[in-house]
Amino acid sequence: MIIQYINEIMKNAKYEILEWWEWFYGEIIWCPWVWAQSNNLETCRKELQEILEEWILLKVRKQKFVPKTSNYDLNQLLCEK
Repeated sequence: MIIQYINEIMKNAKYEILEWWEWFYGEIIWCPWVWAQSNNLETCRKELQEILEEWILLKVRKQKFVPKTSNYDLNQLLCEK
């Protein structure tokens, strides 16, 4: 379930090419402070996913809200404790 949730969130990632630095920048607007940059798009995507995973784990540990997707709501799991 977590993998599917992460994959669904990653579909909302936005990427830019920072031409003056020749870097790629990626972020997920739904998740504050979840961003990454790298010199190629695939590495940027992988790093962004790692940051997202860590962000979700931190939010769950602190029992904070995480974004809902059309198919998943991890917040319900947090409330069941």
